[in-house]
Amino acid sequence: MKVIAFSLLGILGLLAVAVAIIFLIASRLPEQHSVSRSIKLKQKPADVYATVSDFGSAASWRQDITKVEILGSVERHVRFREHGSNGVVTYEVMEDKPPEKIVTRIVDRDLGYSGSWTYLIEPSPEGTTIRIREDGVVSNLLFRFMSRYVFGHTATIDAYLIALAKRFGENGTPEASASF
Repeated sequence: MKVIAFSLLGILGLLAVAVAIIFLIASRLPEQHSVSRSIKLKQKPADVYATVSDFGSAASWRQDITKVEILGSVERHVRFREHGSNGVVTYEVMEDKPPEKIVTRIVDRDLGYSGSWTYLIEPSPEGTTIRIREDGVVSNLLFRFMSRYVFGHTATIDAYLIALAKRFGENGTPEASASF
């Protein structure tokens, strides 16, 4: 019985040390990050813009979203709330220049992360290149560690761009994008 008790205490001790190390590493990581990714689509820029800017229809083509509520405007900025695999997150459209640029930001302040996405939609010889830059702030230490070392800062952008390509019946692989 003592062997089992000591074994359990040893395991709990190792877990406590591992958690402490994770939090120590995370506390030394920068709270802010900026990453950008892009994908090429065989679509007209206006069609890509129409899909990206139709926030209410995102649940029909994004697997990570189950429902979107359009909340109206606050100081002439459209707000919408996504329900999905990342929980419930409220966004605000900060800038909208059809058909070339959209900037959204997270309104919620209690998620452990916040920031903005800038979408640039540019014509290309093949159709359109869409670039997304995330300017993120990860205040929660566990999220910061996970974002940096487990799933990466670009995971959400990559999933979004892949879903957007599939929405148009295309396959695409997001690429690192020069910052803009």
